[in-house]
Amino acid sequence: MMKTIAILGAGPVGLAAAAHALERGLKPVVLERGPAVGHAVRQWGHVRMFSPWEYNVDKAAARLLSARGWNAPDASDYPTGGELVAQYLEPLATRTALKDYIRTNSTVTSVGRAGFDKVKSAGRDKASFEIRYQNGKGPESLKADAVIDASGTWFAPNPAGADGRAAIGEEQVRSRLAYGMPDVLGTDRARYAGKTVAVAGAGHSAIGTLIDLARLAEQAPGTKAIWLLRGNDPSKAFGGGANDQLAARGALGTAFAALIDSGRIALERGFRIAELSEIDSRLRIGTGASCCARQVIVDTLIVCTGFRPELDFLRELRLSLDPALECPPELAPLIDPNLHSCGTVRPHGARELRQPEPGFYFAGMKSYGRAPTFLMLTGYEQVRSIVAEIAGDHDAARKVELVLPETGVCSGPGPSTQASGCCAPAPVKCCG
Repeated sequence: MMKTIAILGAGPVGLAAAAHALERGLKPVVLERGPAVGHAVRQWGHVRMFSPWEYNVDKAAARLLSARGWNAPDASDYPTGGELVAQYLEPLATRTALKDYIRTNSTVTSVGRAGFDKVKSAGRDKASFEIRYQNGKGPESLKADAVIDASGTWFAPNPAGADGRAAIGEEQVRSRLAYGMPDVLGTDRARYAGKTVAVAGAGHSAIGTLIDLARLAEQAPGTKAIWLLRGNDPSKAFGGGANDQLAARGALGTAFAALIDSGRIALERGFRIAELSEIDSRLRIGTGASCCARQVIVDTLIVCTGFRPELDFLRELRLSLDPALECPPELAPLIDPNLHSCGTVRPHGARELRQPEPGFYFAGMKSYGRAPTFLMLTGYEQVRSIVAEIAGDHDAARKVELVLPETGVCSGPGPSTQASGCCAPAPVKCCG
């Protein structure tokens, strides 16, 4: 009997998993919360990735597309998120056999074992997974033999507070905040032109946003960008420059360093956000109530502090997660951002991503938990290995091969923006 794999998320990695499943004679069912595939990618469609097409197309997906006469983009070109959707994800979802296996507007509300709560053990591994989800027709359910959670982290951004919790007053001033990577030069221009804008974060999402704000300042007098840096050394955010094997990523850091040196972007070092409040129709950002407390007064704050996995809907599954990164424990030492950049993560697959719940796997950005050092190519190799394991080809599952470009630095968060693509921008929740 054909095995059914429920795949959560119709982004690049989720669709790649479905392509590999079809090649192995399995039945994928892809559940996407958004109205179309690539829902998260569309949120950063204005961002140009710092990894070229050669790192952003899955091999099984490419085989499906080629059979339909797809003209592959130039492997050396750098796509935007919008181009990734239009030239790759949309054709993959609408012009190949995958079109019959994707359910959009389907928000997963829970995943469990049919007839078994988390505590019950006897016979558990023989029971089907039951995925409950909500769509326009109401509640639905799906039975599956295995589940791959590739739902990403884009819609669960980290808060502004420097200690990982929401800053005091953050909810009350939500209308003055933006999370992720707003289109500063495009659709969101009116919100930022002529305003004083603070940006919190030190990854490529923050850097790209600050560069765009500096460009906006050239066009719209009165625009001022302030970088709120938690640490004291801004050079850590400049990356590897000419040593970066992804040239666009290196160029991003170099351009940013020049803007800081010239004073076109104001820098607040050691600024750890603790409080947010409105004052005289503006936003006050404070570091706390100590004698050394500092504050800045701005019109709006863009929070580029990374992402975290949504786990509540998986509560009835038996999961094992690293206590710090909230990723599979065997993966944690390989991706710890204190030790690794995108290019120093060794290849990994089903073995490192397995969970105590047999047949359930995290993949893509979701598998990295809170670590931002993700490259799309990593996700493609993950799902190739996972699907091979589910299909019973254990040798293929164990044979993971992946060569990633080095970042030029040994550690530090991985990317996302004008040259974005290492992490599901943030993309960090980088993208490339």
